[in-house]
Amino acid sequence: RFPGQSVYHIKWVRWKEENTPVITQNENGPCPLLAIMNVLLLAWKIKLPPMMEIITAEQLMEYLGDYILDAKPKEISEIQRLNYEQNMSDAMAILHKLQTGLDVNVKFTGVRVFEYTPECIVFDLLDIPLYHGWLVDPQVADIVKAVGNCSYNQLVEKIISCKQSDNSELVSEGFVAEQFLNNTATQLTYHGLCELTSAVQEGELCVFFRNNHFSTMTKYKGQLYLLVTDQGFLTEEKVVWESLHNVDGDGNFCDSEFHLRPPSDPETVYRGQQDQIDQDYLMALSLQQEQQNQEINWEQIPEGISDLELAKKLQEEEDRRASQYYQEQEQAAAQVQVQGAASPGSGRQSGSNERKRKEPREKEREKEKNSCVLL
Repeated sequence: RFPGQSVYHIKWVRWKEENTPVITQNENGPCPLLAIMNVLLLAWKIKLPPMMEIITAEQLMEYLGDYILDAKPKEISEIQRLNYEQNMSDAMAILHKLQTGLDVNVKFTGVRVFEYTPECIVFDLLDIPLYHGWLVDPQVADIVKAVGNCSYNQLVEKIISCKQSDNSELVSEGFVAEQFLNNTATQLTYHGLCELTSAVQEGELCVFFRNNHFSTMTKYKGQLYLLVTDQGFLTEEKVVWESLHNVDGDGNFCDSEFHLRPPSDPETVYRGQQDQIDQDYLMALSLQQEQQNQEINWEQIPEGISDLELAKKLQEEEDRRASQYYQEQEQAAAQVQVQGAASPGSGRQSGSNERKRKEPREKEREKEKNSCVLL
């Protein structure tokens, strides 16, 4: 029903005494759209219809676009209005990138320091703080000197340039910078984690960038938590947040009130993920087969048709197929019974022939047993 569109499952959680939707994803991709939407959903700035179970990327974009238009400040000066409208226009131009990934380039000097790119306007426009934790420890002088004020992209270019230099000092500096990147491959340092914990305000809803992935983050009683959006936890109602307390990423799962709640069974969660992947694959095959058979011509369905009418049509088609399937099964079973009743003697005859074939061989074995062997 959603050809060519990404479909996301919605998990409803009890957040601050209110039933609140969380958008989950089945792949560990970048998708900043989900992180931004979950911030707005948890802040109740965007609301979805109750009991909604799935949503497409296109629908998410519509909700976000409507929110941006509605959030336009009312009482501002002419200069502020023009500036806001320009930012809104720039944000709308790159809004489609939210589905795949944004060009975000961290700097290693601060948790909110990024190289300016047009994509950053979206976060400013929505008033959603964007953080990272990939910082250089200021107490390690040689790394501070090697990295300087470079962004990630600039540092990679610097390392390549230093390696090709004839200056031994530059070569050494490039080596130190390269070692820093290798040693902090998780893109989170303990200094960065300390700065992050200090910078994020209590109860603040924000977005955390790490390893090309965007996560919804908050702070509760001085501890940082990341929203669990893995589709494998879709049925785990008590698993809502995961603590961010070390650089290795093995946090503790918590419920919506930040009480420790381990998954009911990690293996079950993993199997659930695999089952969901299998189900999605089978559904895709089924939809593809339906399209090939053209038993339902979607183009002929009126655009104004209601969900109820569409559901009725789909149910009728499903009932027809089920009826056809059972008829075929009954016919096949009846045919087998008829064949079995028509030739009962043939089975006995074949058994008799089998015994006749075996008898000469048994006589030979008896003969071999009674004969003697001369050595």
